[in-house]
Amino acid sequence: MDTDEMIRTFAVMKIFLIGYMGVGKTTIGKRLAKRMNLPFRDLDAVITVEEDRSVQEIFDEQGEAGFRGLERKYLHELVKEEEHFVLATGGGTPCFYDNQLFMNANGLTVYLEMDILSLTHRLIHSKDHRPLVAGKTDQQLKEFVKSHLESRKEYYNDSELIFPSLGFNSHKLDRLVALIGSRNKDQTR
Repeated sequence: MDTDEMIRTFAVMKIFLIGYMGVGKTTIGKRLAKRMNLPFRDLDAVITVEEDRSVQEIFDEQGEAGFRGLERKYLHELVKEEEHFVLATGGGTPCFYDNQLFMNANGLTVYLEMDILSLTHRLIHSKDHRPLVAGKTDQQLKEFVKSHLESRKEYYNDSELIFPSLGFNSHKLDRLVALIGSRNKDQTR
């Protein structure tokens, strides 16, 4: 399949990036979307714009359950309204309601995987902006990430592709695009 044919194939594709917070879903998603000539969407950003509140404000006002309900609502709306995209989901998106099954049925799910120590290191520097880990000491954060990631892995591992995100570079981007292309080609036969 040549590059032009691959890009035309991607033009009707929904790609859902899932994985733990801090794994790089937004950063990788933007690069992947640009490379594949697809629009990029970030589920948390969509919720923030539509609700006119930050994720932290939603958590503070409605708790995690309220946020997860909004997350499901906007996930379903995006899938219904848009023909193609690369979507960076929230870390918990696949773990609530039927979200993982829904994404698997409506596109290609890609689990961006990273080890606990690397995730903890990344989150130490951004924990004040993340409601689930805000205020935790570095040791509490490490323990939280270990247990929380373990409880979410069963959902993450239900993804169609599992891809290591640590050290993401242009070579890894090429490899991910090729994997998505081969998966998409297999599904269109």
